[in-house]
Amino acid sequence: MTWGIPTPLFLQIHVVLSLIGIATGLVMLAGMLTGRHLAAWAALFLATTVLTGVTGFPLPPFGLDPPRIIGILLLALLAAATAALYVFALSGWWRSVYVITALVSLYLNVFVAIVQSFQKIGPLNALAPTQSEPPFAVAQLVTLALFLALGIFAWRRFARGGAKPRASLA
Repeated sequence: MTWGIPTPLFLQIHVVLSLIGIATGLVMLAGMLTGRHLAAWAALFLATTVLTGVTGFPLPPFGLDPPRIIGILLLALLAAATAALYVFALSGWWRSVYVITALVSLYLNVFVAIVQSFQKIGPLNALAPTQSEPPFAVAQLVTLALFLALGIFAWRRFARGGAKPRASLA
């Protein structure tokens, strides 16, 4: 049992939240790439990704391990992104803070999804059973390069561009 929920069900909830966070984050990123702030998508991304981070902590194994360190970093980044968006309304340099912290948060969620995919999906696990093999490294390096390129482009279009947040979440 995890928080009064059978652990397998809790894990499924955690995974669904993570996948929703990734999907909504990609939509949010697409908006940034066009210089637009998609408020509802950003709100859903932030909410589901915070919930993903929070629900990861009570899952076994316990202790300070790499997933929990990533979770701590993720939640700190999301706190900064949320403050930049909702407290500081993307004013001044908070626009850059938002783009960087939101996209690094999305990247971390994708990074963990790749790790989990290589652990749990048979054909991927066969390619890299210990996650020290080239296919795993290539997947992570390609993802990192893609996020760096998209992040720079999103920063140029959104952070320096002038997409204005709207008062509503719609």
